[in-house]
Amino acid sequence: MANGKLDPKDWPSFRDAAHKMLDDALDKMETAETARVWTAPTPELIDAMSQPLPEAGQEIAAIGEQLTDLLPFGPGNTHPRFWGWVHGSGTPAGLLPAIAMAAMNANLGGRDTGAIHVEKQVLDWSKAMMGFPQDASGLLVSGTSMATVIAMKTARDAMLGVKTRKTGLGSHSLVAYTSAQTHSCVARAFDIIGLGADTLRLVPCTDDYTIDLGALRKMIADDLAAGRSPFALIGTAGAVNVGAIDDLDALADIARAHDMWYHVDAAIGGAAMLSDGLRPRFKGLERADSVAFDFHKWLQVNYDAGCVLIRDADAHYASFNERPAYLAQSARGLSGGDFWPVDYGPELSRDFRALKVWAHLSHFGTKALGAAVDDNHRQAKLLGQLVDEAPGLQLMAPVALNIVCFRATGQGDLDKLNNEIVWEMQESGFAVPSTTVLNGQTAIRINLTNHRTRDRDLRALVVMVQELAEKLTAA
Repeated sequence: MANGKLDPKDWPSFRDAAHKMLDDALDKMETAETARVWTAPTPELIDAMSQPLPEAGQEIAAIGEQLTDLLPFGPGNTHPRFWGWVHGSGTPAGLLPAIAMAAMNANLGGRDTGAIHVEKQVLDWSKAMMGFPQDASGLLVSGTSMATVIAMKTARDAMLGVKTRKTGLGSHSLVAYTSAQTHSCVARAFDIIGLGADTLRLVPCTDDYTIDLGALRKMIADDLAAGRSPFALIGTAGAVNVGAIDDLDALADIARAHDMWYHVDAAIGGAAMLSDGLRPRFKGLERADSVAFDFHKWLQVNYDAGCVLIRDADAHYASFNERPAYLAQSARGLSGGDFWPVDYGPELSRDFRALKVWAHLSHFGTKALGAAVDDNHRQAKLLGQLVDEAPGLQLMAPVALNIVCFRATGQGDLDKLNNEIVWEMQESGFAVPSTTVLNGQTAIRINLTNHRTRDRDLRALVVMVQELAEKLTAA
């Protein structure tokens, strides 16, 4: 029997459709490696999804068929040979919390619900992972882009005072510093919070693509001499282009010496804190005033799931707390509770993404996740070696973490050649690498945050690049 106007009128039929959808989703994930990596949306699919606003609805079974038809047309990151950009590949276990999330339909903006306590638990785990004190603050967010906005707004308000929330910034002389290899979301955050992207100084890198500490010190000295106010320093724990890891400990020292807010972008490298072998390379991250990282990248949680941690809980609260009467906290009832996430970020309406992180960490444990990180790091080293040994291929950057950049060499327009190689691999369905530009040259970029990738996939990649280079050069 239906419980409401939009509930199923025929629950048994709805269950059948739901079970079929679950089976189709599991079939897709179980057989991922036998399919194409990426398939361009077909005209038929585009037509099916490009209909007028429906006035009359369809049966749920018909909707289920359309959803199943859509499954082959994702980016391909569930496939073992997806290496483009920094996408996690997810797990079948992620389907279970997704179902529970939909059934609960919880808004994680606040109030005293079981969902809020799940988020508090995940934040406590996150602090332990990153070496932060348990009295630090934090929030689960869509990803590192939003996490960076929250961290930088807190840093801004800590420097200028929370009065700026009402009066605006006015004129200011604030400047901040980060590596030229830092993700563009940092500059976007400075734009969003009103400081302007020009406030952010991009510091040159050394040959290994880490921030040049000497250049940083000189830029700070020049700004001080010019009467500017250095207020923030952003370190990179795994640069998006090549995976380079800044000297996070040295950056912490510089930040402390100049009383700057120290933020670490650990969108990629945060997962390596679960690796006994890699963790020492991130020494200094635990000294940060704030850190942003993603669960949906190397930690394999299904999209989307990011996190921001902020050492000074009072500063974090002061930067965002402001509730009208209709959101007032009460001593009892549903409006009680001591943690309302809306007090720590810009969103009142928030997904229950904490549940999928909680389920993922509970199911796999940190040892298994750390082992997956270690294996991808080993595979990156292997691929770098294979490229070094392969005729006609050239490694473009040191293999620091889990990203390998190389290209085919030879005669002619090599930028065009390497772009064509990547497009051919994507359009053929064989693999999805991406491209980047290093020192003005196009490189094939292989990102290994895929727990399904096997060594034989990397060997096949090298052979395919060589074959395509030969074919395209001849053409």
